[in-house]
Amino acid sequence: MRRFEGKTVVVTGGGGGIGGATCRRFGAEGAKVGVFDLNLEAAQRVAADIEADNGQAQALFCDITDRASIDAALAAIGPLDVLVNNAGWDIFRPFAKTEPAQWEKLIAINLTGALHMHHAVLPGMVARKSGRIVNIASDAARVGSSGEAVYAACKGGLVAFSKTIAREHARHGITVNVVCPGPTETALFEDYKQGAGNPEKLVEAFTRSIPLGRIGKPQDLPGAILFFASDDAAYVTGQVLSVSGGLTMAG
Repeated sequence: MRRFEGKTVVVTGGGGGIGGATCRRFGAEGAKVGVFDLNLEAAQRVAADIEADNGQAQALFCDITDRASIDAALAAIGPLDVLVNNAGWDIFRPFAKTEPAQWEKLIAINLTGALHMHHAVLPGMVARKSGRIVNIASDAARVGSSGEAVYAACKGGLVAFSKTIAREHARHGITVNVVCPGPTETALFEDYKQGAGNPEKLVEAFTRSIPLGRIGKPQDLPGAILFFASDDAAYVTGQVLSVSGGLTMAG
């Protein structure tokens, strides 16, 4: 199935685990994929994979905390049909042991960066009266997560922001939805495990708490993301979907 033939898609953090898996799926379904990442080499590897599979991709450096960097990357890729805000960063320690400089970086990447991306792409989508935005939050936004207080706050803010933008721009034919991953085997989760002090025990505890009995993999996420980005979800906006093996079951 090539649901995105003729569509241009941008995925921030496209060189990472979930971002890379998502970019590859979009490429396989016919999209022209803008692989945006702070790590240009990682983005280039993902773009090369897409092109090797007869897809279209362009790897572009993008620092989502810097509006000038965003504008330059978007100018290179052209008008968008789909934006996936996936880039993120975290540190793992109790809130009382964090410092304001760390809060500022967490907020800049996990919340303000997504605001920059929306602010940059919405005018074009409004003018074309069409667009899909999928924001990648976290189950931490829905239920909290020990050692991730500021990250959870940012992702909770992204959920609320997404619902508001969905309301403001529904009349323009733009949908905005949110996917919340649970624990997933990414570089971010690897850092989380190391910060816990006893990684094996942490993984065992998570695995016991997940009804489906395993930690997620990056490949578990693109199905939900591409659904929200597709015409199948044309009448779906302002919604939040957890992809977490049942770890959370929010109504």
